[in-house]
Amino acid sequence: MKNIIIGAGPAGRLAGLEFGRLDEEVLLIEKNNLGGTCLNEGCMVICAFNDIARFLNNKKQYENLGLIKGDIEFSYEEITKKIIKTQEIIHKIDHEENTSLNNEIVYGEAKVNDNEVTVNGETWSYENLLIATGAKPFIPNIPGKKYGITNKDILKIKKVPEKLNILGGSIISAEISNVYSSLGSEVSIIARSGFLKELEQEIKEYVVKKLLKNVTVYENKDPLEIKKNKTLIKNKENKSEENFDSSKDEEITELEGITFIATGRSPNSNIAENILNSNDFDKKGAIKVNDMMQTSKENIYAAGDVIGGINLTPVARMEGILAARNMAGYLHKIDYNNIPQSIVLDMDLSFATNKSQNSNNKANKDKEKQNKVTNKNKENEENNDVLVPGSAGPGGFWRFLTQDTGMTKASFDSEGLLESISAISPSSVSDVAYLSYLMRIGENIENFDKFIEIHPSTDVFFQIMKYM
Repeated sequence: MKNIIIGAGPAGRLAGLEFGRLDEEVLLIEKNNLGGTCLNEGCMVICAFNDIARFLNNKKQYENLGLIKGDIEFSYEEITKKIIKTQEIIHKIDHEENTSLNNEIVYGEAKVNDNEVTVNGETWSYENLLIATGAKPFIPNIPGKKYGITNKDILKIKKVPEKLNILGGSIISAEISNVYSSLGSEVSIIARSGFLKELEQEIKEYVVKKLLKNVTVYENKDPLEIKKNKTLIKNKENKSEENFDSSKDEEITELEGITFIATGRSPNSNIAENILNSNDFDKKGAIKVNDMMQTSKENIYAAGDVIGGINLTPVARMEGILAARNMAGYLHKIDYNNIPQSIVLDMDLSFATNKSQNSNNKANKDKEKQNKVTNKNKENEENNDVLVPGSAGPGGFWRFLTQDTGMTKASFDSEGLLESISAISPSSVSDVAYLSYLMRIGENIENFDKFIEIHPSTDVFFQIMKYM
């Protein structure tokens, strides 16, 4: 077999499709179901639950505005059943997509040795191998960790928890808290340091105050123990961090409810231990690759969450496609600049940062310090940060009455190039995806006029930023 892929999540599945498009021989091996964490346990499951959560929140909003009346009941059990049924349909579509391109798919657990892969007692040799085995939830060594649940257990929960404690201050913590607080749970987020540290302060404050209204956020807390229906936490010894939550100053706090562990991901890289050297793994176990997705062995590649880095479905897809092209001899290098991200909440939050420009700006700032720029000169420098209300795209009309349309923050350099964008609005996902592309190609804001939106979509918020 010329090419073998182990793992059919976003990276492996898209690599298989790319091989098919290039008319390259490929065998795709999947241990469980096609689609990986995203479809089966992750973002698509969260999005499905969030659709119901938004419906319930919209009902409350319209009821408060006097537009509609009536009670709504939902069945959590039926929601999970329908999610699973939808997944089964998508599994079949994903399977047919690959097999329609003459790609062979084998289901089972793979074992790898030099130049050979064995599944279900059958062995294939390979010229090129792509490892796309994803990642699993990282479980910290906390007493009682066996009582905690993770994203792998979401579809196994029988009913909405009355109280839910989420360990971790990441994006997944925010998304899980939004879903279950909207469905009726009393939710607490417990972060060992800061909550949503990747966000700018104004954006984070809006999320906590406006979007996670029924969620209590504890920052700078250490989890002591997980019990069957309780989480024990205490204040961290270092209380000097900017966002330290002093509202609960007890030495030990007991929070009732089941515990959801969202403390990061661990790469599923054990499968490669027999074929790669120890220095081919980083300290977290992720497989090291170069900018062509290639390991130290020239015929072994890796892509997706198994290499660490940016654990996002679109990034995994990009890595898988690029790996397939390189394995087929069409050489490309990966570019991680201006990767747009989002947080699925009652209103989506999307953001992107131009890393290369930020690096240049940091170097310029360091140079300014060395040259001892005077305070007077600093006062005369142009302020290129713009903060405006959220864009009035789809889903935003009725929010004007309650003054919760979201917000947008953008930063520009002196030449009008967009350095970063963070947007909270019903249309932020499409808005920021578009703007991140303009950042990627280095388009000046003066040329944004060439874009004509389909109304209602981005409306004209980038025009507002331009003239501010």
